[in-house]
Amino acid sequence: MRAYLRSARIAPKKANVIAQMVRGCTVPEAMESLERTHKKAAQLILALLKSAVANASHNSKQRMEELVIRSIVVNQAQGYRRGVSMARGRMRPIRKFLSHIEIVLGVQDAEGEGEEKKQRKQKKQKSGRESSQNPQKMVKKVASAGSEKKKSSASSASSK
Repeated sequence: MRAYLRSARIAPKKANVIAQMVRGCTVPEAMESLERTHKKAAQLILALLKSAVANASHNSKQRMEELVIRSIVVNQAQGYRRGVSMARGRMRPIRKFLSHIEIVLGVQDAEGEGEEKKQRKQKKQKSGRESSQNPQKMVKKVASAGSEKKKSSASSASSK
């Protein structure tokens, strides 16, 4: 249950941002978030996801509600080489990047694989809160390390 999009005219970096957003989600959840995202990559991935769902329902007789995005891979394709004119007859090279996008769907387990994505987001948010609280501790550590360097440099200067 997979679908491919070859040589899509979008940079892989831009497509990968949207792919990361829906990776591991259930199909209805991913479709809803892609429909609400105002990016070119979101529209391309939404069309590809609909194609993968159609493949799954026709070939494997799977229901859309039971499907999960197992993997979504964005690779770089061969790019166009263009140029912009510069002074003295020179050309500045410009590369127009293309992407290969692949979506693989799977059947959702009893526990629900869409929940894993939510749990990962919660863990990231918790770690983000901890790191936002830790800068004060980090400043104290840096300040204490700086004072130790001053002490060691003063002691080495006095021993000479």
